[in-house]
Amino acid sequence: MTLDLHSHKTQLVVTALAASAVTAGLFSAYQQHVKRQRRRTLDQDILRSLSGPEKLKATRGAADDDVHAVKVGGSSTPKRVPLGYDEELVREQLARNYVFFGEEGMAKIRKGTVVVIGCGGVGSWAAVMFARSGVSKIRLVDFDQVTLSSLNRHATAGLSDVGTPKVKCIERALREITRVVEIDARIDIWRKESGGDLLEGADWVIDAIDNITTKVDLLKYCHDHNIKIFSSMGAGAKCDPTRIQISDISYTMYDPLARSVRRRLRLAGVSSGIPVVYSTEVPGEVKLLPLPEEEFKKGNVKELGVFDDFRVRILPVLGPLPAIFGLHIATYILCELADKPIHNPLPVKSRKKFNERLARDLQRREEKFLGHQINKLPLDDDDLGLVFDDLYRGRTALPPHPVPERPALVRWDPSIPLSLTNCVAFEFADAEKHLKECLLEKNRPEDVWGEDVVEVVRRRTEEARKVVEWVM
Repeated sequence: MTLDLHSHKTQLVVTALAASAVTAGLFSAYQQHVKRQRRRTLDQDILRSLSGPEKLKATRGAADDDVHAVKVGGSSTPKRVPLGYDEELVREQLARNYVFFGEEGMAKIRKGTVVVIGCGGVGSWAAVMFARSGVSKIRLVDFDQVTLSSLNRHATAGLSDVGTPKVKCIERALREITRVVEIDARIDIWRKESGGDLLEGADWVIDAIDNITTKVDLLKYCHDHNIKIFSSMGAGAKCDPTRIQISDISYTMYDPLARSVRRRLRLAGVSSGIPVVYSTEVPGEVKLLPLPEEEFKKGNVKELGVFDDFRVRILPVLGPLPAIFGLHIATYILCELADKPIHNPLPVKSRKKFNERLARDLQRREEKFLGHQINKLPLDDDDLGLVFDDLYRGRTALPPHPVPERPALVRWDPSIPLSLTNCVAFEFADAEKHLKECLLEKNRPEDVWGEDVVEVVRRRTEEARKVVEWVM
């Protein structure tokens, strides 16, 4: 079929198509021109505000709050920048969030109010992501100042911030990120006696406090007053990001801080209902950095802190870990604010049934060895998971240490009780052999398995002792 260019109908179609293309091109060019013009106008407004003596009135109102003091273009002195910010530019800044959460979800986030209690390595990162994600009201609460040792993990602090309050440091940074956030920076410490003042209006509270007494008081207060709170457990002395979990406080394991908090809350009548971020990683050899000798000469080390129970010695912290904790918190709460919650956080390694089977098999071997039934093992399911997954890395103690097809645990030394330090991982058949030849027939393990296996078990036993000292 040939196209007749001389046909009147064909000429009309071609003309219509050409006109449509020209119209679309003109419309697109106009949109680009309007956007460039708005940006140019905004730039001019900012330049006028930097050079002019008078403050530009903000679209939000209050005369004292109509401008931000921020550092612009690397300048060392704060400049005055207007709060007024075109809604189209706000939406462009938050475009990726709008695509993810949708109009309704983002409307809820932008109306949200969060309170960050503790603005160190964890809290600062959470605060930054709340601001970047459009949360409109952020209250920062911390009494402490930025130190040189803060700089390996704090989200916003630099050398020029050393000696300044952490909340002010974060406030300055957030005002450079967005102009649609109201920041309430409080150089203060949360106390249960006046706790409601700092938590007023909060949709969510973030607990990033180091002090365990204050942490438990805050969690208890929020639980009793139906205030939503998310708590950070211990990020210190950890290095494995794959072990970081979000769960209810009642499900935490292997984290010494979580263990202490959980016990104190239970005594206070709170057993669950508080989401936390924590790590299942069992720390290696952990030591506090030593205090200078002159500090000990001042008197009791416990009296050197600014407040009771706040640590005065530096706990080893790998900078990325508290940042990851803070980002976990921000992600969880943003999804909650948008009514797009994380319904089913991954259970810890999904190993519950596996650990229960290990426990049943081990109890059967213990009963054969002891010659009578026992009601309960001295190790719980989580302890057995720690032995297999963490101490023996999910492998058998026998070289070349393959992943066992049917994992099993068994007491190692018949002369001492079953414990974390006296439990070894084998293939099922090897565990049965160990029960028969070492436990029942009293043969020496080195005669049955050889010196290489004995040395592996010795090293794992030493690791288990450190776990007991750190976690238990």
